[in-house]
Amino acid sequence: MITVLRLGHRKDRDKRASMHVALVARALGGKKIIFCGEADDDLLQRVHTVSRKWGGRFTAEYATSYRTVLKSFKGARVHLTMYGIPLEKSVANIRKARDILVVVGSEKVPADVYQLCDCNVAVTNQPHSEIAALALFFREVEGKKTLSKRFGGGELSIFPSESGKNVTRNK
Repeated sequence: MITVLRLGHRKDRDKRASMHVALVARALGGKKIIFCGEADDDLLQRVHTVSRKWGGRFTAEYATSYRTVLKSFKGARVHLTMYGIPLEKSVANIRKARDILVVVGSEKVPADVYQLCDCNVAVTNQPHSEIAALALFFREVEGKKTLSKRFGGGELSIFPSESGKNVTRNK
């Protein structure tokens, strides 16, 4: 099970980026996202709305302390950072973990995050998007199945089409 910890959410500045982190985590097989930073009930509600409409068992919550989340997590704690060890050198060990907490930043990441995590992993050692890094992380850790997830229980379903939108309302 993969849980995402989004650090440093700023309500006015990060609402789109934090939502996109949640969308990527959900679509690629994550089970939960925990937001730290400014409390944002609207963001939590939007994530829950997507899960209700499109299915699956993805949840979102807010935590006041990233330190508490990191210290109490039972499993591998992986920090995505451009300063880390290349993902391709770390992925075999990460895959061995039953539960994974993947940490993605927003504003400047506090220094203690690097020590509280079991590994600091880089998708690339260049400045990049945390959203893209998270997507690539899921692809490397979960493999091809990230692209063919099936979600049950939603109000809506998409049926792939070469042209146009084919969306069905479920009963």
